[in-house]
Amino acid sequence: MPIVKYPRAAEPLWHEWDRKAQKCGLRNTFYAVNGDLYTGEWLDNLKHGKGTQVWKRTGAIYSGDWKFGKRDGYGSYSIPDPITKAYKKVYTGWWKNDKKCGYGETFYPGGERYEGEWNSGMRSGWGRMYYRDGSIYEGQWLEDRPSGQGMLRLSNENRYEGGWKDGKKHGPGKFFYLDKGQLFEGVWVAGVPKCGLLIDFGRDEAPAPPQYPIPKV
Repeated sequence: MPIVKYPRAAEPLWHEWDRKAQKCGLRNTFYAVNGDLYTGEWLDNLKHGKGTQVWKRTGAIYSGDWKFGKRDGYGSYSIPDPITKAYKKVYTGWWKNDKKCGYGETFYPGGERYEGEWNSGMRSGWGRMYYRDGSIYEGQWLEDRPSGQGMLRLSNENRYEGGWKDGKKHGPGKFFYLDKGQLFEGVWVAGVPKCGLLIDFGRDEAPAPPQYPIPKV
């Protein structure tokens, strides 16, 4: 019985081109249509592994871990100074699903700095914030605001220790007026003290105590 051979269907050329275009493993710099560029590792045509991305529009640069096309893992994000054009670090720490998540440190304009925990791109958990006026807040955060228990130390060393809610003093707390040698212990609501007790506290060592001591109750 004769054997009939049928001609093999030719594979379209675009199949081969598509295979060659698939990005997987370490690649040299890849330029996007909008001018962004990426140098690093790929998996299934997505940024995956170690890599560096530069955004053309802003000049910002991210260098670190990627997972299926998004920043995920440990990495640093920097932007160019508008005057000197030198890169200045904005954030260094952990990422998840393209947002700050976990422990990290952020540098703000004017010299302010935050070091602590993040969740979905917002300060949440424990953290320490250094403000421009010299004051420092250390404690709990929720959705980018002090919430929970924390301490605010002012530039003159006076400090508040107690509860916070939505970025304001809220609940039981203590305010130490070390410059006057006094202590106020009471309850705050939305940043305003509602009731409490003011007593002399370290009056003899205070640099500027009131003229008359507070009589004991």
